[in-house]
Amino acid sequence: MQFLESVSLASYTTFGIGGPARWFAEATSEEDVTAAFAFAGKRGFAVFVLGGGSNLLVSDQGFAGLVLRVGLRGIRQDGDVFHVAAGENWDAFVSHAVNLGYGGVECLAGIPGTVGATPVQNVGAYGQEVAETIVSVRAYDTTLEQFVTLTATECGFAYRQSIFNTVQRGRYVVTEVAYALRPHAAPHLAYADLQRRFPAGSQPSLAEVSETVREIRHGKGMLIVAGEPDCRSAGSFFKNPVIERTLYERIAAKSEGPVPCYPAGEGQVKLPAAWLVEQAGFPKGFGEGPAGISSKHTLALVNRGEAKASDVLVLATQILQGVYKKFGVTLEMEPVVVA
Repeated sequence: MQFLESVSLASYTTFGIGGPARWFAEATSEEDVTAAFAFAGKRGFAVFVLGGGSNLLVSDQGFAGLVLRVGLRGIRQDGDVFHVAAGENWDAFVSHAVNLGYGGVECLAGIPGTVGATPVQNVGAYGQEVAETIVSVRAYDTTLEQFVTLTATECGFAYRQSIFNTVQRGRYVVTEVAYALRPHAAPHLAYADLQRRFPAGSQPSLAEVSETVREIRHGKGMLIVAGEPDCRSAGSFFKNPVIERTLYERIAAKSEGPVPCYPAGEGQVKLPAAWLVEQAGFPKGFGEGPAGISSKHTLALVNRGEAKASDVLVLATQILQGVYKKFGVTLEMEPVVVA
């Protein structure tokens, strides 16, 4: 295991933005993970764990500690449970499962990043969430300084949340995730975009649904394709907010047309962040500087070539303030900001 100095982080992120890491190392085994924390501990450095870099905005100053890239690889199948190393490419694993005829993650195709990131964000799209299939998560516990296995319940999954990005942020380094998938399953077609592609009565295969999801994501600029102008982003930059129904009713009363929403528990609804952003005056293609809104999807902020993290944050703040001023709704940024 090598510890490198002053490594630029821009090339390790889908945004293509970021200053240098003071130290950088890649772990290809669990022993490497413990060695990295020992190295940082002796020097008093903080550690930032890097996966696929698809949900990050790294500051222009970089990171003053050790950036540990998780590169553990391997897939082991035990019956209907797949034990997948954290460094495996997520979309490649989806394809692997679908090709074997296993359902449960087919709608999560095309999402960039690594397997290790999926329980952290409780990754979800097109009507599925990884929380529905995760059995357990193996991780290095930096508090106990040992490896532990957490059940799905212990992970505390909620919408785009887990203990890994909330109450226990920074405590665990995910090294393996176990997913219980369904053999010979029918694909999940709950999401409106998929129902339009596959009307009632049709019986698409898991592979057809996965490929359709990739096509939809591509059309929205949410598929990382080298050389395409709207692909240097962190995906959806804002989470869909969950608000009180009373606030929704006030927004609807002032709106000239229908306000889209989805049920989110008793007395609450979830609003599409993309609708809020656009209605607040920030359409697709907005922005004249190096950072702007994708021409394909309102929620994707993009690096048009030479953007800095500060450019993205200025634009994000402008959008946040505009949405709050018009609707009284506070949006939450989805990418992790590394400083």
